[in-house]
Amino acid sequence: MTENVVALHKTPPPDLTDPLTETVIDVIHDAEPRPVDPPEQAPPAGSWIAEKQAYLADAPPVVPTFLRNAAEFIDATRWTASYYAHVIGFHTLRAPVYLARLLLRAPRGAGRLIVRWGKWVADTEARPVEAKAAASADVEAWLALSREHSRRVRPRRIASLAVATATAITSTVSAFLVPGWTFTTAVAAAALCGLGGRKGDKPLITRYVATNVMRRLDSTEVFDALAAIGIEGKKGRRGVEFASEVMRDGPGWRAEVDLPPGVEATAVLEKRAALAAAMRRPISTVWPEADRTAHPGRLVLWVAQRDPAKAGRKLWPLMKEGQADVYEPLPFGFDPRGNLVEITLMYSNLLVGGIPGSGKTSCALAIVLGVALDPTAELWIYELKGSGDLDSVKPICHRYVSGDEDEDLEAALAGMRSGIAEYQRRAAFVRSLPASEVPEGRKVTRALAEKYPEQQLGPRVIVIDEVQELFTHPEYKEEAAALATRLIKKARAYGIILILLTQNPDAPSLPTSVSSSVGTRLCLAVMDWRANNNVLGTGAYDRGLRATDISVDEQGTGILARGREGITVRAAFIKQTEADDIAARALALRTAAGTLSGQSVGAAVEEKDVETVLDHLRAIWPDGVETVHSHRLVEALAAYRADLYRPWTEMDAAGASTALSAALKPFKVSTRQLTIRDCCGGAKGLRWEDIPAADDGE
Repeated sequence: MTENVVALHKTPPPDLTDPLTETVIDVIHDAEPRPVDPPEQAPPAGSWIAEKQAYLADAPPVVPTFLRNAAEFIDATRWTASYYAHVIGFHTLRAPVYLARLLLRAPRGAGRLIVRWGKWVADTEARPVEAKAAASADVEAWLALSREHSRRVRPRRIASLAVATATAITSTVSAFLVPGWTFTTAVAAAALCGLGGRKGDKPLITRYVATNVMRRLDSTEVFDALAAIGIEGKKGRRGVEFASEVMRDGPGWRAEVDLPPGVEATAVLEKRAALAAAMRRPISTVWPEADRTAHPGRLVLWVAQRDPAKAGRKLWPLMKEGQADVYEPLPFGFDPRGNLVEITLMYSNLLVGGIPGSGKTSCALAIVLGVALDPTAELWIYELKGSGDLDSVKPICHRYVSGDEDEDLEAALAGMRSGIAEYQRRAAFVRSLPASEVPEGRKVTRALAEKYPEQQLGPRVIVIDEVQELFTHPEYKEEAAALATRLIKKARAYGIILILLTQNPDAPSLPTSVSSSVGTRLCLAVMDWRANNNVLGTGAYDRGLRATDISVDEQGTGILARGREGITVRAAFIKQTEADDIAARALALRTAAGTLSGQSVGAAVEEKDVETVLDHLRAIWPDGVETVHSHRLVEALAAYRADLYRPWTEMDAAGASTALSAALKPFKVSTRQLTIRDCCGGAKGLRWEDIPAADDGE
């Protein structure tokens, strides 16, 4: 058995013969470990303590959110001050109109006051009682009532006469001595009389009606609205319950509701328009969402106090000053509550889709200008509509193409090929570094780019607007889909970012290999669930991510999703003149940093293409097929890269096969005689296993 000796003191040991200093050590062999802390005692289920602990776990905050959040507090204070200032100014300007209305009503009011005064002086309310006593021949009662009437009426008459006399004398004297004050007093008295001359159907004060300011949300409205769309508990079962009280949340109200058992929150999401109709509120102010952190039946209903479609524009944070960092989230837009929403491009890619007029240009500007304000980011823009919507950033772009002709589409293809060549170069460099240089993994980081400036590892952002022009072109669609898929899947780790924008997000215009690989997606207004899922991913519509509920009038508004979760966001609106100013600031930043390159300095852009015939064969090889004849491969290659392989199709089958064999010879790949019964018998061809696997330097 091994003994462990532990030195407890560095001083010489005491004399063991001394009984006062003798140390006794009791050693227990094979001792089992035992806990030193007492076990936690959980309170019995259903007890008072357990109930209070459950309450405390989800208890509302002691201090309201708007008091803990300085931005919300400032926003609420600013809104309250502006509201009451506007109301006071509104009615102050109309005060002369209100005074004129009172003076016009003064005769009627004065008449009503005189009639009421006369009835008071004459004590007319007692007349019916006296008449009843007289009719019943009750002499004693009549005499008692008559005496009481005289006792009340006499002093009233004397007081009325005294007041009338004093008022007349005072008014006459004042008219000569202080005519101004007398006139003012007379107008004020007439105005007071006018208060008594009001009509029920004609209010004195002009009603201030603001259609974009909504009433306060309360539980009754939520109950009634959910019941109106068929969300209510069945007979004898629990119905809608509130998980917490309706509270203020930013520029609106928040209600957390537990739907009846068995009812999911998505049942309300798909009836958003009906819910807004039941609440008699604009659909742009009603935003239901599911709280997946609680349970599928928890609904969070946020209702805006002011219609966002009519609210003032919130400025993009980088509108006036500042610069961006593509390695960090970039400011993009605002959610319905007015909170800033950022978008992450690094190590991801972006797909933006929506019908024409949904605000794709606003989204593109907010993204591109954010990239432009990072002096280290290289912009390659291909605007395939030819409208010049992104011309503001042309002076700082490494490559900028605007147009919808074939040469413009070919330039976009060349830009993607160059992106592949660049990521392969970067991958080879990163792979050569020791692990200590890349502690976060084999990828390009800001620190790595700054440490090796000669390698030019800054972010390269490739933007292709109206990308459906590429994906639906009869000659370019196959290569475009293959290049985009390859960039999306492999280049993001090395700082190559692909941003695709389309106004036709249907299946033919958006290949599945592309849409299923993009990490970040933004879906603007679309017409049906198919287009919604093409952009946001399979099953997004069923999960409640529904851009179909967004109106085309809500330009720039969409669902921003990364993974399975998404939020509603409205891109910051930037005018073209403002975009020019921002781009000028970006140009100054890049000039100072010395990072202008390519077209921005008048240089010819070299769009590298390092793909070989092997890469092209891998791209066009049919799935699940082991052997293909050479002439079939040549036909597919010509469709994929007509600029390279179309001349081969002008040869006969033998000549085309020979050309392919010659192209493969430098790679030590040879064709062989193959018999394929399903095709056309025996002929020269290739086996899939003969083509070496791709080596991307990863």
